[in-house]
Amino acid sequence: MPLIPSRELVQRAEREIETWSAPRSIEQLDNDEVQFVDIRDIRELQKLGTIPGAFHAPRGMLEFWVDPDSPYAKTIFQSDKTFLLFCGSGWRSALAAKSLQDMGFKNVAHIGGGFSAWTEAGGAVEKS
Repeated sequence: MPLIPSRELVQRAEREIETWSAPRSIEQLDNDEVQFVDIRDIRELQKLGTIPGAFHAPRGMLEFWVDPDSPYAKTIFQSDKTFLLFCGSGWRSALAAKSLQDMGFKNVAHIGGGFSAWTEAGGAVEKS
């Protein structure tokens, strides 16, 4: 079986998940029902900053932190909020949102274009 390119995996995921534009996401920054989740590597946060109020959940631990039965479960994910995932360009967050949907997680979306689109649209940045 030939290897499926990562770009194709992202495109497939985006057909099945909810994608928010950067401007729409910026409008939701102060909405208490939306929890921004930064899935980037800690070095990216340290270098570039993050969205104010975002919870950092490293991509490699996300599924374990979301699963209430996991020994690594984080209580922040045990709510009815909408979880808005983002990474640098929107590729990792698209795959992560699809993975959480596949797990049965209901309220998840991602920022199309990621943190790059956020900053280009004038979104606030908090330095680490």
